[in-house]
Amino acid sequence: MRKKHVVALTDDQRAALDERDRGPLTRRERNRVHVLLRADAGETDVDIADDLGVAVGMVANVRRRFAVGGLDPALTEKPRPGAAPLLDGKAEAVVIALACSPTRNAAEAKLHWSFRVADARKKLAHLYPQTPQR
Repeated sequence: MRKKHVVALTDDQRAALDERDRGPLTRRERNRVHVLLRADAGETDVDIADDLGVAVGMVANVRRRFAVGGLDPALTEKPRPGAAPLLDGKAEAVVIALACSPTRNAAEAKLHWSFRVADARKKLAHLYPQTPQR
């Protein structure tokens, strides 16, 4: 069956991928590099997926992203949506200092910290006025 998105690397792109493969990469990045190199060599999606231990859909997605956007979009991820951070850097430092500080007695020792516990000790009230409730 003919592929909808064919990977045809230029010599410069192939050299860039080989260079990138020799450096430090996450598992996902390394798999994407190998998908592009092997797809350019003419291997099937199923063979690539089996050898790399990934889903066939992942191989197809990397091919598609390369065909649509080029090398960089095929190798990197878009930022994922998520909740905004609950603490800024200053408040996070206070929480860490509070959690790592020695306690006066065993009753104050906590294995699990929460905003509610920190608020109860009134250490974060001035930095984080609205404590999220669960």
